[in-house]
Amino acid sequence: MTDRRLSTGVDGLDSVLQGGLIPGRSYLVRGDPGTGKTILGCHFLLEGVRQAETTLFINLEESAEDIKQNATALDFDLDAVEFLDLSPSADVFFEDKSYTVFEASDVEREPFAESVTDAVEAIDPDRIFVDPITRLRHLTRDDRGFRKQAIGFLEYLTRDDATVLFTSQHTASSSDEDLQFLSDGTIELDDADRGQSISVPKFRGSAAQSGTHAMEISDEGMVVYPELQPDEHTQQFVAEPLSSGVPGLDELLHGGIERGTVTVISGPTGVGKTTLGTHFMKEAAARGERSVIYLFEENMATFHERSESVDVPVAEMCEQGSLYVEEMEPLQLSPQQFAGCVRQEVEEQGADIVMIDGIDGYRVSVRGPEDELTRRLHALSRYLKNMGVTVILVDETYTVTGDFSATGAKLSYLADNIVVLQHIEHQGTLRKIGGVLKKRTSNFERSLREFEITEDGLSVGEPLTGLRGILSGTPEWESPRTDD
Repeated sequence: MTDRRLSTGVDGLDSVLQGGLIPGRSYLVRGDPGTGKTILGCHFLLEGVRQAETTLFINLEESAEDIKQNATALDFDLDAVEFLDLSPSADVFFEDKSYTVFEASDVEREPFAESVTDAVEAIDPDRIFVDPITRLRHLTRDDRGFRKQAIGFLEYLTRDDATVLFTSQHTASSSDEDLQFLSDGTIELDDADRGQSISVPKFRGSAAQSGTHAMEISDEGMVVYPELQPDEHTQQFVAEPLSSGVPGLDELLHGGIERGTVTVISGPTGVGKTTLGTHFMKEAAARGERSVIYLFEENMATFHERSESVDVPVAEMCEQGSLYVEEMEPLQLSPQQFAGCVRQEVEEQGADIVMIDGIDGYRVSVRGPEDELTRRLHALSRYLKNMGVTVILVDETYTVTGDFSATGAKLSYLADNIVVLQHIEHQGTLRKIGGVLKKRTSNFERSLREFEITEDGLSVGEPLTGLRGILSGTPEWESPRTDD
């Protein structure tokens, strides 16, 4: 196994490849039209230019002029890349339509082969991109001849330690399965209902990160978001209690929530879940710590207005850098992309608290079954816990009053702490009550208390006594009261 790696020019893909490609080998890039194969090849060659390496683009289908013109849309400047234009419009294809390729005795006589050998010998490229190699099928009589010529082609290109990336066109009538056996690695691009993705099912000589990784084609080219590997990330931290700044809530939690734990705040709409979570962040700001909120269901303007109205100065906190709030669009976001955003905040900006508000919105970005949501949240939460980050998940239950439900997304097993809020009807009015259902790291108060949200913030009353059936939503006093 070699330790030296060659960057693909795509950071996320280099991470999947555990550092990059192994030099002097050939790699197949396969996928349907429009999935980004040529874009990846351009990244690969331009990275070579940045590294002062010689590069060669052998284009067998699209003309060099069209490739360069399309590349400008991504702000790719290919002027420093050498092209060997063997596209159908190039003269070489009209000189002899019956030639064979790379028979050792014929190399110097065949027009196509002469063009390739002349270019390779003149340029002595470090990196070569062939797009697509399956075009050579049109120059051979059968699959056996194509495989023979493809082997000779790749062996010739890599014989002087050039690293080769080549694409294929897979169709129902013309499979590229045989090319996977000829290459040292396979990079697969896909564009399915759940979004663009990339995977590396084969990588000789080293391990590549398994799984399907999210991919995006942006104005800057290809961006890859690897699957999150929680166990690869860890740092030391002190599991101290974090106060909410609200005395009654801290009493319920016996001091607060511990650093590096996952807290689920659940309850129906309008009960105060987000407000409760932001109080922990307000207190964190006073300690000089940084918090991040990802809004999946509420827009930024509404969040700011509502928070300021209950004495949570989010605008000031954002200005000071103790709070970062990002409004998410789940339909345009994959779980891997979101995990990448979170990692950046944690590893580059030093976030201490991360709140996801709310789980239903995040579910939309997952675009999969319920167990997929749980798997994604488990990986993300485990990563954050390993990094000593405190996690707050806002989860909406679907009944305003009535039958009690701890969480709406079946996240109980993920949570170290569960704080539930509930609307109750009492004497014709709606009131809010809350309590703690679970706390792994310490004991907690098992009584329920009334919560109020006022212009001065969140307040929590004394334990409720003398009421029964509170969690049913319609409580009754155990004995007549004369003072209410």
